[in-house]
Amino acid sequence: MPVPEFVLSLREKIGHDLLWLPAVTAVVLRDDGRVLLARRSDNGNWGLVSGIVEPGEEPAVTAVRECLEETGVVAVVEDLVAIKAGEPVQYPNGDRCQFLDHTFRCRWVSGEARVNDDESLEVGWYHPADTPPLPPHQRARLDAALAHDGRARFVV
Repeated sequence: MPVPEFVLSLREKIGHDLLWLPAVTAVVLRDDGRVLLARRSDNGNWGLVSGIVEPGEEPAVTAVRECLEETGVVAVVEDLVAIKAGEPVQYPNGDRCQFLDHTFRCRWVSGEARVNDDESLEVGWYHPADTPPLPPHQRARLDAALAHDGRARFVV
């Protein structure tokens, strides 16, 4: 997966130090209740569409952009489900970062789910009870979006 140019620029200044990054997760649902999932090319895990917020970009705009870029699906954001700080991550090259995730519940508008860039190996629609295995944080985001009652979840 290509590292955004602004992250590369920051890495020139801070090396492998911990970098705090805003991120989004898009839980895209069809009218029949199926959810959009993609199998990542970097680690082979199945998960929801996600990505890093570009400087100056609104998080909800990022969610819509990432859906189109990664899967060819046009989605509209319906609600903010949760905001949560993830655990720090260390990549094989030594870079460390921590993501502040904004999970959005989204509705499919158009487009056939397909691998649309090099970030995914497979893309498809799944019934929430019959998904491929998901990492725990991804399952928690999906479950939160499915149970969403109109109030965003966050830790106080």
